Amino acid sequence: MYKHVVHRLEEAGHDVLVLARDDEVTEALLSAADLPYELYGTRSESLHSLAWELPSHLSTIVRRARAFDPDVVFGKGPYAAVTGTVTQTPTIAVLDSETSLDHVVARPFVRAILTPTAFRKDLGSKHYQFAGVTETAYLHPDVFESDPSIRDELGVGRDEPYALVRFNAFNGHHDVGKKGFSLEQRRHLLSELSDHATVFVSDESGDLEFDDLEARPYDLHPAKMHDALAEADLLVADTQTMVTEAALLGTPAIRSNSFVGEEDMGNFIELEDHGLVKNLESFEDVLEQSQALLTDDDAGERWEKRRDAYIDDVDNVTELLYDIAVAYGTSGRKRAAASATEVS
Repeated sequence: MYKHVVHRLEEAGHDVLVLARDDEVTEALLSAADLPYELYGTRSESLHSLAWELPSHLSTIVRRARAFDPDVVFGKGPYAAVTGTVTQTPTIAVLDSETSLDHVVARPFVRAILTPTAFRKDLGSKHYQFAGVTETAYLHPDVFESDPSIRDELGVGRDEPYALVRFNAFNGHHDVGKKGFSLEQRRHLLSELSDHATVFVSDESGDLEFDDLEARPYDLHPAKMHDALAEADLLVADTQTMVTEAALLGTPAIRSNSFVGEEDMGNFIELEDHGLVKNLESFEDVLEQSQALLTDDDAGERWEKRRDAYIDDVDNVTELLYDIAVAYGTSGRKRAAASATEVS
């Protein structure tokens, strides 16, 4: 999310350090974006392992932050909150998930919490909102332009329809008690989609066997995923972030997991209200809607028009975060707070 903010700050003469927890793609993306980063540990796959590794992670982060001596700390929640408290540095939490406990843990310790206006909780006097979703920080048209040559790298023709499918491993601490497609449903979905388009699969767990499937694994560098997503005719996923990214790229997207329902996150409800995402609880509906979209020659054009209309009314998160960072690096803190709308 901070890629373009970091580059703008560096171009303006500011020193920036990104501290990250490594997982299957994080370091590859940080390196590809040429960001000044250090890793403080690896991603835990259970609450037990997270609790075991937490002291070591925090110790590394705090030690490095003290040495770097920042004017402001940005982050999602507990790690940033602890770092800011120990180093006595103003901390800004940027969040978009009501179901996560990040805002509960961070709220007493941060200077401000930024969320989309669609966020369905009032977090009090420290809560400020912006229009849109956090992913506009790297997929707003002002900062991202897709590369259609990705089709050559994928090995698909200029007019050949293709779909992307993303399967979640559901092994994060925020995924406890949640689920997506079963293995049987995954195989059924890929078989049905393959009748209408070339299918590429990004499987976070790595458990899917492709020997008897017509679908192909997505095996390009992870930094090319947004180009692939922009050119795709459809995304079907039981994950979260890629669905939002597809919406911002004008690609029809279907999302199905146990988060979907009356208590769903506000950003996905907002995107569905704008006709950019289909949030479906029933697997039968996923099959029906995905096949309908792949056989609808006008779907892509409709989605692009809806995306353009949506983007017209959102804030550029890169600009917002840049202004806040610069303000905390100088004396203009009040101006930074005024650039977001306070929750009333």
